Amino acid sequence: MKEQEERARLWSAPRLGGVELLHAHYRRRRFVPHAHDGYVFALIECGVERFNHRGVEHFATVGSLVLINPDELHTGATAVEEGWQYRGFYPTLAQLAPVFAELGRPLDATPAFATSVLHDPQVSAAFGHLHRLADHGAEALEQQTAWREALLLLFGRHARLGAIPEPGREPLAVQRARELLGQRLQQPPSLEELAQAVGLSPFHFLRVFRRATGLPPHAWLKQQRLTRAQGLLRAGWAPLEVALQLGFADQSHLTRQFKQAYGVAPGAYRRAWHGEIAR
Repeated sequence: MKEQEERARLWSAPRLGGVELLHAHYRRRRFVPHAHDGYVFALIECGVERFNHRGVEHFATVGSLVLINPDELHTGATAVEEGWQYRGFYPTLAQLAPVFAELGRPLDATPAFATSVLHDPQVSAAFGHLHRLADHGAEALEQQTAWREALLLLFGRHARLGAIPEPGREPLAVQRARELLGQRLQQPPSLEELAQAVGLSPFHFLRVFRRATGLPPHAWLKQQRLTRAQGLLRAGWAPLEVALQLGFADQSHLTRQFKQAYGVAPGAYRRAWHGEIAR
């Protein structure tokens, strides 16, 4: 792969139900720990990606497919000097509902992938073909057929049906703390306020919260702000409005954190959802 500037093209594929697609080549970018509200399927075309997922460092080589389940923390960086190039899919659970219905799996139990880097040439070829169809604006029938074939192949071979959560399994203190943080994104409560609200000491609360979510409260709050920012940008909000609404210090603060997590600026992300190509 010849040395070149970093580039990223993000767009929303209307013929695939609005699924976000990304075609990117990064040489120096490092993605901070972040999560998505849907799945990540990323086909490596060139180079090698290094990323941390579930506490383990992984290396994704050419032809492999990176698989991240909804709400799972992960990072991203290059493992080689020339960087890495990939084609990414970011479907939400709602966008996958029709396929799950065809599989006979309702969304009260979410399918999950046990592996972080998949080596299955047939699955990789199917997703590569699908991404190029969407990239080149193929007819809806062809795209939608390839979408279902690729997903049914991937989930049929490699997904496991997630367990249906039992009521009360998540500590009530963590559930209540999440609610409070979600309600106060602009002016979040202090650690002492959170602990008092859920009836625990600050130290014990921190341990319980981290064990349940994998993050300390301030990092969980940051991720929620970014997830909410995605939703507002999809709805057409301007980046400055999003920053003010969600408690970012200013628009540059939002831009910096958004790019660290998702690889593109908020303005480019918004344009991708409103008929323009993000680069």
